[in-house]
Amino acid sequence: MNENTIHEHILVTGGTGMTGRRVTALLTEAGVRVRVGSRAGEPRFDWHEPSTWDAVLDGVTGVYLCYHPDLAFPGAAEAVTAFAERAAAAGVRRMALLSGRGEKGAQNTEDMVLAAFPDTTVLRCSVFAQDFSESFFLPPLLEGALVLPMPDIPEPFVDLDDVARVAVRSLTEDGHGGAIHELTGPEAITFTEAVRVVGEVSGRQVRFQEVSAEEFVATMASAGAPEELAHGLVGLLEEILDGRNVEPTDGVERVLGRPATPFAEYARRAADAWR
Repeated sequence: MNENTIHEHILVTGGTGMTGRRVTALLTEAGVRVRVGSRAGEPRFDWHEPSTWDAVLDGVTGVYLCYHPDLAFPGAAEAVTAFAERAAAAGVRRMALLSGRGEKGAQNTEDMVLAAFPDTTVLRCSVFAQDFSESFFLPPLLEGALVLPMPDIPEPFVDLDDVARVAVRSLTEDGHGGAIHELTGPEAITFTEAVRVVGEVSGRQVRFQEVSAEEFVATMASAGAPEELAHGLVGLLEEILDGRNVEPTDGVERVLGRPATPFAEYARRAADAWR
């Protein structure tokens, strides 16, 4: 953090979500004024209602851009780019965009956002470790089996706490404008290995199982997910979990000055989620 941090006022879109709430907490701890962008916020913010954008941008110096469910989904590129243009017009100085590693659609959105706001810092991530404890991997794990529509390939799962810290550095320090930070964990492990770690720290009997796309959609639907989202996730997972993202990067270490968090360390912290 620099000495001017106290004068920052940062909008966190998706501020109540998995990454946004972490970014919000870290900024608040650092004494930064934060505006949480959400449909329940004040002022209200909704990606699908441009009429809500100007109020949340009023007076902010930085923006954390997080589009749900993913930048590769239909409509994301247009909405996020239009918002970036609005932010530039409002005088925003810094912007950090959560993006997808190895996702063609997400990287197309990156290009459009960088054209609108060249000083955007891009944070490219693939599969979050917290997907096992806070998102769509959790319900099937609690039932005893993580079912996914792809083979058991290695993935360098990234800890969202690391991602949030990189985001905060990007939003409060100079030198990150226009940078692309590829963020991963320190090593690639298979889903079977990850699930084994979950079992060890929680005492739960769990396993990994490859299923068809149809079975995966049915599992998601039974957990309450909209069918459209489930089908979108199938396409996304098939794209990013084909081996393209196996190689870990040093992105976290380059920004934070210390190694990325191993999956086992994350799992020990998250163990209560599976008990």
